[in-house]
Amino acid sequence: MIVVFIIGYVCIALEGPLRVNKSATALLLATILWVFLAVGAPTAVPTLATFQEYLLIHPNETFHAWLSQVALVEHLGSVSEILFFLLGAMTIVEIVDAHGGFRIITDKINTRKKTSLLWIITIITFFLSSILDNLTTAIVMVALLRKLIEDRHDRLFFAGIVILAANAGGAWTPIGDVTTIMLWIGGKVSTLHIMETTFIASAISIIIPLAALSFIMKGNINNSELDATDNSNIKLTNTERNAVFFMGIGTLLFAPIFKALTHLPPYLAIIAGMGILWIVTGYMNSKRSEDEINRLSVGNLLKRIDISSILFFLGILMAVNALQTGGQLAALSTSLDKIPMNEPGKYYIITTAIGLLSSVIDNVPLVAGAMGMYSFPMDHYFWAFLAYAAGTGGSILIIGSAAGVAVMGMEKIDFIWYLKKISWLALIGYFAGCIAYIVQNYFTMHI
Repeated sequence: MIVVFIIGYVCIALEGPLRVNKSATALLLATILWVFLAVGAPTAVPTLATFQEYLLIHPNETFHAWLSQVALVEHLGSVSEILFFLLGAMTIVEIVDAHGGFRIITDKINTRKKTSLLWIITIITFFLSSILDNLTTAIVMVALLRKLIEDRHDRLFFAGIVILAANAGGAWTPIGDVTTIMLWIGGKVSTLHIMETTFIASAISIIIPLAALSFIMKGNINNSELDATDNSNIKLTNTERNAVFFMGIGTLLFAPIFKALTHLPPYLAIIAGMGILWIVTGYMNSKRSEDEINRLSVGNLLKRIDISSILFFLGILMAVNALQTGGQLAALSTSLDKIPMNEPGKYYIITTAIGLLSSVIDNVPLVAGAMGMYSFPMDHYFWAFLAYAAGTGGSILIIGSAAGVAVMGMEKIDFIWYLKKISWLALIGYFAGCIAYIVQNYFTMHI
């Protein structure tokens, strides 16, 4: 299974030269891995205790029944939550964009200098991600970039820094990233502690790449034809634009609040908000011409959603979940734990390695495995460092985070292009943040 995963990952990375769509590769990879798992020996699965619990309730069932009815369905359910969240958030952004809602922000950004705009976009992304989440923030910011930057080459660099800033911003608050949410809900970190201990590392992890990119991005942006959109000739009042903007952004901001209040997954808040926007905009546009109604309708806007990127997300996450169920990720965690060093150096290395691995393998099962292996008390330095590493390490490769996959689909960013142009920036930022955290923790422990 590991060999097949590596082959599939290489095919995804070489999508351009091979001329094979990465979504097709990911879907096929996931299916093959689950088939291998199904035909393998049950004793090879470390979750055998779970299987034995299942047998107590269903004594006549088999390992394969447990695999298909429990493990596969459970993983598919968790992945579907992310997919519906992504689909709903992208649709809301398209609705706001089609109704000119982002002009509230773009009209206030008057600079044409690439360096100045780069810092503005990065700061907005970093702090917005801390109160929203990295996936939603990346989607919103890419929509803004399309309104601000016409040249595709320049916009790709800005999109790359958005991925880095969204992941860095999501790492220092308990609601900014799915892994920090896991650690927070699991009682591993407290709200104030994780913010105090990881903010500096997260900020440095984006400031260093931003400073380096500032020397590369010279000159001014050219947006002379930027307003020539499909709906530019449709007359929309400021009231209509503002109403759609605040309803759309309000829905995205309400998602974590909804989760805290109801304990239900946030994608329900997103699809409910999408439904409300659908009804409101449908009524608001009902008096327009038939052509304008069709162009502004949500049904038409859904055609803009890149379904192939969503299917890629499905395939790659289900492939990683197969490795998690098969025990390969647990074996990897156990191997890391055997590093012959004493605390704290050993756990600094383990956590740094987990962050690097999260650029290849989804950070959720890696963090879940670490939470199961270690019993450190709440607010132990290991947990905060894990939140930083798992959150920012995914930026090193474009498919290492939900934000990266979303931007990859929206802007059609090539894996190899990102590897050449952005990965080195993410890598130096990641290690700079790691060093900052270790130094900060050293002084904290010795004061």
